[in-house]
Amino acid sequence: MSQAEPQLIEVVAEAWPLAEPFVIARGAKTEAHVITVTVAQGAFSGRGESVPYARYGESIEGTLAALRALTAPIDRHSAAARLPAGAARNALDCALWDLEAKHARRPAWQLAGVREPKPVLTAYTLSLGTPEAMAGAALRVAHLKLLKLKLGGAGDGERMAAVRAARPDARLIADANEAWTPELLGPLLEAAARAGFETVEQPLPADTDQALADIPHPLPVCADESAHTSDDLEALWPRYDAVNIKLDKTGGLTEALKMAKDARALGFKIMVGSMVATSLAAAPALLIAQDADWVDLDGPLLLARDRQPGLAIDNGWITPAAPELWG
Repeated sequence: MSQAEPQLIEVVAEAWPLAEPFVIARGAKTEAHVITVTVAQGAFSGRGESVPYARYGESIEGTLAALRALTAPIDRHSAAARLPAGAARNALDCALWDLEAKHARRPAWQLAGVREPKPVLTAYTLSLGTPEAMAGAALRVAHLKLLKLKLGGAGDGERMAAVRAARPDARLIADANEAWTPELLGPLLEAAARAGFETVEQPLPADTDQALADIPHPLPVCADESAHTSDDLEALWPRYDAVNIKLDKTGGLTEALKMAKDARALGFKIMVGSMVATSLAAAPALLIAQDADWVDLDGPLLLARDRQPGLAIDNGWITPAAPELWG
């Protein structure tokens, strides 16, 4: 693209209603609050979306301010120098990838040097609730074969057992969202293994997860809040067996590509996840998801309505984005 063409950056906050309340150990939400960045240059424009996360000290207001303080022109390299990893840089980085693809008239996967994306199976998330409520929720989505349980600490063994009894056919993964204690850790990992779970995400708080290095892992333990960028990876072993790569943590697709490559080189399994958001946020992550052990990009399925055009999701299988959406 010509550097002589002026570049315009538009940043907006949006709220997308959820189909039903989404409950995790930290609380409940009824809307997905997202930031959308559009970068226009010449006849083309690119879009990116992110979700500021309070757990990481982010807010809608702070993210808007950081992005609106930027001056054009900007590219992915300078964006990484001017913004820290996180939601603000993610939305901008993904918008710049989309803009580059539009200008080059080539798909983003080719520009990224990865193989052409194919449909992938996403997990569908069950909100935290009683064992009976979570088992009932699992039965209501009997057509979906990969389920992710949000857990909350005491009673999680019963939750996992109830969902397994209700869905003996399903692949199951779990996310404790830092809610377990060192005392619960061993018994609940054993309960997860007995129930046939494939992995448990972030059982302990990120700043007190050293206990994970001192006990056997009867199933892979996946870092989420403890793993943000490739710089974190070497310190995670032997506490974790896998890492959850989210573009809102890495600061966009550029760093996510590097983190995935480095994680594989270090022997980690990979989950590709996202916050609750629209198809625009999930679309770039599909480039990383191609080689992942688990994919958790069900945000569009949790919404009352999605962007149009959105991602096509059929029985949990996500088809890669059309250029009209992203990339």
